[in-house]
This record gives sequence, C-alpha cells and structure tokens, in this order.
Amino acid sequence: MTRTYRGRVAVRDLDLNVHAGDVYGFLGPNSAGKTTAIRCMLGLIRPDRGEMAIFGEVAHPARLQHVGAMVETPAFHVWMDGRENLLTAAAYASIPGSSVKREVDRVLDRVGLLERSKDKVGGYSLGMRQRLAIARSLLGGPKLLILDEPTNGLDPRGMREVRDLIRSLALADQITVLISSHLLGEVQAICNRVGILQEGVLKVEGQVSELLASQARRQTVVEVDAEDAKMLEAALGQIDGARHVGPGAKGRVRVELTELTVADLNRSLVQADISVTALVPEQGNLEDVFLEATR
Repeated sequence: MTRTYRGRVAVRDLDLNVHAGDVYGFLGPNSAGKTTAIRCMLGLIRPDRGEMAIFGEVAHPARLQHVGAMVETPAFHVWMDGRENLLTAAAYASIPGSSVKREVDRVLDRVGLLERSKDKVGGYSLGMRQRLAIARSLLGGPKLLILDEPTNGLDPRGMREVRDLIRSLALADQITVLISSHLLGEVQAICNRVGILQEGVLKVEGQVSELLASQARRQTVVEVDAEDAKMLEAALGQIDGARHVGPGAKGRVRVELTELTVADLNRSLVQADISVTALVPEQGNLEDVFLEATR
C-alpha cells in the first residue's frame, strides 16, 4: 500500500502482516506514517495504490465487518454520560434495538466503567475516556481492534489500566489487537509481534522475542560485581575484549564484551583472583531495536 500527500510519500509500499491472535505493536517516530496507514486500513482515506485484506475481505466496507477502532484522540459528547455516548454510537453501528442496552452494559462492564456509566463524560479523567473509547470500539463484538496511541497522555496508573485491559482482551476475549504507539516500554510489555515504520517504510517486522534475542547477540553487555570493587576495575582494564562502560544496577559495573563470551569474562576474572559475586547479562530491549531500525 502507498499513500501520498501533495507529492510527499506518507506510506511507501507497506506490506504489513498481522496474524490472528497477535497483539501487534505498530511503531515509528512521529510523522512516520502510522496514522495514515491506519486511516487507509479503516477506509477513512484511500491509498494511491495497493489493497488491504482483513479476515480475507478486501472490499470496503466488508473488510471492516469485524473491526473495532480508536484513531487518535477520541471525542465524545461531554454533556452526555458514558452510557448515552455508547447508545448513540450503537445506533450508528446498526446494532439491533432489542440488544442495544445489553451490548452497552457488556462493553461498559468489560472496561470497568459500568458503575460510572451515568456520570457526565466531561467529568471523566483522561484514562476513563480512553477506556470509554475502547468500550465504544468493542461494540458489536469485533475480532480485531485497531488502537491508535491508546495510552498517549496517560499517567502511570492510567497507562497500566489500559495496558492490563488490552492484554486481557487479547488473552481472555481472543481479540487480535493492533496498537500504534511510540511508547516502547508499553509495547514490549504487551505485544508479541511488532512492525517498525520510518518515513513511511516498514523497516523491521517480527516476533518481539526474536528481535530482542538478535539485538542481545549483536551487543553483549553484562553487569559485574565483586567483593573488591577496586580490584575488579583494575582487572577489567587488563582483559582484552572487555570494556568498562559505566555503573549498573545495585552497585554493579556495566561491561561491554566485544570479543569475549560471558563465560570467558568470568574465567578471566577468576584467574585474576577476583571474587565475583554477580555476573548479570543485560537483556536486549525494544528501544535498542527501534533506534537501530530508525537511525
């Protein structure tokens, strides 16, 4: 799929694969083209070329039959309560009148807002509005949720609530989720697969665990502690292929290994008569993968 704006390519030859059951993190810097791609997926704008298939359906609106979405900052009628907002949305979604009340109660309960459903949305916190937006996207029982920056602007408590909700929707409700985000820690905590977009081009796509393992193999950093910190620092200065790069957690020192394995480092320290008390390999993280893909 390709989409241009006034001669500028916003999304170029995007080939995105989201598998059933995924919690898929759609990542990229600001202005990378994530929201443009999502708008094309949802039929809000048209691509210049290419096509999308969701659950095997290509034609719009058939491909959106089992899709719920939240794009950018969700808007509500703030003078109405949460239930009234969802009843209005349900009417637009053509949910049968006989089941509207039951469906609205279901989604309110699912996001933990049933007890606050008669409060005016103008008095909702940002986190509550995000959960109400997710409730709106759940109307009709979609099989796929597309959420654009669902934790954007939230405080730590709100971020955790939304993160836990998304994880629960994937695991308990068996809903496939695509999340657009630039909060890498959040994505690493809940996503099993990611795609990284830069300047409209998909740079990386794959399993989070495999990407992290690959990153860790390319740059091995360990945190080391010993009974005598001064002897440890002196010994590290004499070991070829090991470089002291700064402080680590709990008083340990961080060591980058360029030509040694962790076992080689331990053996060299023991031979230097260093009483090693901790040797902790540093795990790869999604931030390193992201920075390498977008540099």
